[in-house]
Amino acid sequence: MLSGLKRAAIPLAVLGVGIGIVTVLNAFKPQPDTATEPPRALSVYTQQAIKRDAQLQVQVDGEVRAQVRSDVVTQVAGRIIDVSPEFIEGGAFSANETLFAIEDIDYRLAVNEARARVAAAEVDVEQALADADVASQQLVGQPNPSPLALKKPQLARARAALEAARANLLLAQTNLERTRVSLPYEGRVINTSVDLGQFVTAGKVVATAFATGSVEVRLPLTNSQLGALGVPIGYRFAAGEGLPVVFSAQIANRVYRWSGQLTRLDAAIDPRTRVVYATAEVKDPYGNLDRANAMPLAVGLYVNASVSGRMVSDAIEIPAAGLRAGGQVFILTEEGRLSIRAVDIIYATPDQTLVSSGVIDGEQVIVSAIRNPIAGMRLEAIDTNKRAQEGGGINALAD
Repeated sequence: MLSGLKRAAIPLAVLGVGIGIVTVLNAFKPQPDTATEPPRALSVYTQQAIKRDAQLQVQVDGEVRAQVRSDVVTQVAGRIIDVSPEFIEGGAFSANETLFAIEDIDYRLAVNEARARVAAAEVDVEQALADADVASQQLVGQPNPSPLALKKPQLARARAALEAARANLLLAQTNLERTRVSLPYEGRVINTSVDLGQFVTAGKVVATAFATGSVEVRLPLTNSQLGALGVPIGYRFAAGEGLPVVFSAQIANRVYRWSGQLTRLDAAIDPRTRVVYATAEVKDPYGNLDRANAMPLAVGLYVNASVSGRMVSDAIEIPAAGLRAGGQVFILTEEGRLSIRAVDIIYATPDQTLVSSGVIDGEQVIVSAIRNPIAGMRLEAIDTNKRAQEGGGINALAD
């Protein structure tokens, strides 16, 4: 029995010794380092805010249209016997240059006939004057002779007939001049509907043309753009004193620019679009076609207009990518923390934003996208020079 107890006590003793050894080892084992690493700062791109005096630039699109556009209408009837080489689509003509001529034989004969009637009427007037003189001599001494006896009504009728004959002569001469069709301005032909040998009637529209002395561009302005210009609705500038405008358009894979002036604003708001239209004018848009690489500001061309507006003093310029929803701006502080600011916007364009408060000159405006921004979170600025060398840019990151 004792031997059985010994055999049972040996495993228990071994187990107890093992537990004791493990307890001693755990008591004297080295403790691990419990230091925690702070959260890593988020890398962002920034751009410095700049305080300066700025002239507001309004960017708006519009279509070029002719300032003077006319339908060419015949005033007399006849067969077309001569056509100018420029009486074609796109043809250029000078002021009072004959575009086409109508057969004028009938109108020349009408002038000769009218001249003969004037000559006959002049003879009738001379005859009436002679008769009146004879009548007045014969009635000398008679009391209160009647006007009829003095031949006065007959003289008046002869003079009226002379005036009518002269008016008919003037009309005949005018109709003769109308056989040569022209326009009173220098311009271009848009389209034609008649040609040599065709018979036309009076009042027929035979072509459409426009003047090339100047063209207009209608520019729709929103409330903010109107405020940037600093002029009221319905305002008209004095000649030569309009706001400067630079137009640009891409044609044949090249960008061309033209200069003009804003001349007036409409006096009413468009009821459909709720915008105010301004009109800009460009002088001599077709005048430099003799130069190499010249391009006219053609009628119908869709252009971008940059209008120079009012001056703003001590404005803070920030990149357009730095303006967030709700009029907020993210600032990277000197301590490397995120500061969320509300700003008062003066004017915003796709390239820049001008604010009057909320940002201080020299502060770093964040242009990177930040997911779940929290005020006070750690940030660090990325070297923009390195970014530029890699082929990117601040605006590219903002996109």
